[in-house]
Amino acid sequence: MQSVELTAIETLFDELSDVAFFVKDRAGRYLAVNRTLVRRCGLRTKQDIVGKTVLEVHPRHLAQTYMAQDREVIEAGCTIKKHLELHLYPNRRHGWCLTHKTPLRDAAGAIVGLVGTSHDLGLADDHHPVYGKIASIAQHIRDHYRQPLCLNQLALDAGLPLARVERMFQRVFHYSPRQLLLQSRLNGALALIEADPARSIADIAGECGYTDHSAFSRQFKSLTGMTPVQYRSAHHGHNAQRTPSAMPVAALWQELGPERGGH
Repeated sequence: MQSVELTAIETLFDELSDVAFFVKDRAGRYLAVNRTLVRRCGLRTKQDIVGKTVLEVHPRHLAQTYMAQDREVIEAGCTIKKHLELHLYPNRRHGWCLTHKTPLRDAAGAIVGLVGTSHDLGLADDHHPVYGKIASIAQHIRDHYRQPLCLNQLALDAGLPLARVERMFQRVFHYSPRQLLLQSRLNGALALIEADPARSIADIAGECGYTDHSAFSRQFKSLTGMTPVQYRSAHHGHNAQRTPSAMPVAALWQELGPERGGH
């Protein structure tokens, strides 16, 4: 698996008509794409995309969002998972997709680009306006996970019953709003632990929205298999151990399989 070539992964994704696959360098230029992304952009060949940026192949209102995501992944080393957003379908109509992006690192651990997928949900925007509300709720949770959040109030603000929001979350993301909140808080804690080895675990837990330190430790261990202290020691004491945000090319197929959800 360590010797797998990027072109082999690209060939696999060529066979998936509802999943766009892409690799970009640090400047946001496409290095590799599959045929689905070529069709999504209304182009004819991969050579029409490789070497270009999103601003050159996507409408500006979409490209600016994609560029902001890319900067977050490349500059902060963040991984974006199951992000519900608009994109273009091959018929050039707006539709919904689930996007996943993760950093690519060289042998020394430096971020050299990103790899991602975007999974079509097959739902046109004008026929499914509720998806915009679900996307807004999900983004609000991701942006404000540090604060106390009332999921029922978020649903009311969107004009939807909480039960419907929960059903739509399960349909789109295959997890609940509460699970997204938990995921966002734990991802935030992982990033803080990785960034500052001297910061106390209690302080990190508090910043990520936890009021119960023991609950934070239990949930953290459930996610990583280690306590926060053990994870910090492993991350900062053993360079050979990869963290969840540092994916080598060899791990792409496992991390970005067809069931995961480009630009």
